[in-house]
Amino acid sequence: MSETEYWIEFDKLEQFMRDVFTGIGVPAEDAAVCADILISADKRGIDSHGIGRLKPIYYDRIKLGIQHPVTEFEIVREGPTTAVIDGHDGMGHVIGKRSMQMAIDKAAKYGMGMVAVRNSTHYGIAGYYSLMAIENNMIGITGTNARPSIAPTFGVENMLGTNPLTFGMPSDEPFPFFLDCATSITQRGKIEVYDRVEKELPPGWVIGNDGKTRTDTHQILKDLVSGKAALTPLGGIGEQGGGYKGYGYAAVVEILSAALQQGAFLKGLLGFNDDGSRCPYRLGHFFMAIDINAFIDPTEFKKTTGDIMRALRKSKLAPRAERIYTPGEKEYECWLEREHKGVPIPLSLQQHIIEMKQELGLDQYIFEFESK
Repeated sequence: MSETEYWIEFDKLEQFMRDVFTGIGVPAEDAAVCADILISADKRGIDSHGIGRLKPIYYDRIKLGIQHPVTEFEIVREGPTTAVIDGHDGMGHVIGKRSMQMAIDKAAKYGMGMVAVRNSTHYGIAGYYSLMAIENNMIGITGTNARPSIAPTFGVENMLGTNPLTFGMPSDEPFPFFLDCATSITQRGKIEVYDRVEKELPPGWVIGNDGKTRTDTHQILKDLVSGKAALTPLGGIGEQGGGYKGYGYAAVVEILSAALQQGAFLKGLLGFNDDGSRCPYRLGHFFMAIDINAFIDPTEFKKTTGDIMRALRKSKLAPRAERIYTPGEKEYECWLEREHKGVPIPLSLQQHIIEMKQELGLDQYIFEFESK
């Protein structure tokens, strides 16, 4: 732990986030959902989507009036296995959890369920919703579009969001198969993590308008908004490393997050009106649940999944490599490491926490770093 980094236990941090959400108008029940999703990211070491997102994404946007703390969840269209939801710019976590639960309920009855959402907001760690399906012996799939940040292959303009495509499948291991990642090499949240520790980015993650890679983290965060920089898709710049594959998958997520529900897309997600004023982001999501029991006994599915994961880990190592991981393993090990330690809070996050605490009068919380 660095001299400026402190750890906060999970329960205390989760309760603090709940009180912050209620303090800015989110109903108590919804605030609990939002805090649970954020702390779930921190528990698994996905620090880009935990407490670090509380102030700049949710707190500030609600204060700006571009996100509604009270969520209106409207069912626009519904069939036995499908539904279209309008979230009316409410809390993405609440919209996401209710939508995935709808997909799970439909899958339990008919074998599969899919729900498409429009006019939502940032819904936190995408994997949370896949884990909901896993807990019900189902396969969970979700994706979301986002404000433009990825440039298409051979382009430099940020057109597509980081657009995660997420899968979760139960196994007989202590942890499930859990793949939650953006369709870009990195995503804005991870760049924010680098910025908080004043670290430059590796080459190839970001491209400038001149077509060259950029590593100047702090300025990149500004230029991603102004359009002077863009993230590169999985595979990197050009075709040599397969960048067209990441670009293609990002486009798939964009279509599924917009076309099924008549939602906003591409530049329509910038969060700015034509006159430059701020407006809601109007994101789209999709949620799929597949009931394993409709195909095979879940125990057999879990064993096969576990056998595949174990075989992959036991395969021949590259020179100097220590081990092979399977999706979900690092997150599980991080949870084991953090279970009794809590969440690491670097200096910049300490300042955010203190600011929100003071603005909302949450004096019942006393953090060790406040006296430093």
